[in-house]
Amino acid sequence: MLSAEQLGNYITQNLVCDHIKVLGDDGTHFEAIIVSPAFVGKSMVQQHQLVYAALGDRMRAEIHALSMKTYTPEQWQKS
Repeated sequence: MLSAEQLGNYITQNLVCDHIKVLGDDGTHFEAIIVSPAFVGKSMVQQHQLVYAALGDRMRAEIHALSMKTYTPEQWQKS
C-alpha cells in the first residue's frame, strides 16, 4: 500500500517543488498541495498535467484518486 510520504517523494523526484504536502490514509486516495516554479505561466490543467507526468504509470497502477491544489511560488506567498 502506498503512503502519503511515498507519493510526495514520487512527485519531488520528477518535479521541482518549493513545498509539498500530501495527505491520505487508505493507500489509494490522496490530497496534495504542491508549490512549484514549474507552474509559472501554466494553466491549472497544465499544472496538473505536470504532476501526472511526474507520477507516470503510478496514476494508473497505484493511485486511485489524487485531488490537488497547485500554486506557483508567488501564488503560495499570497495565500
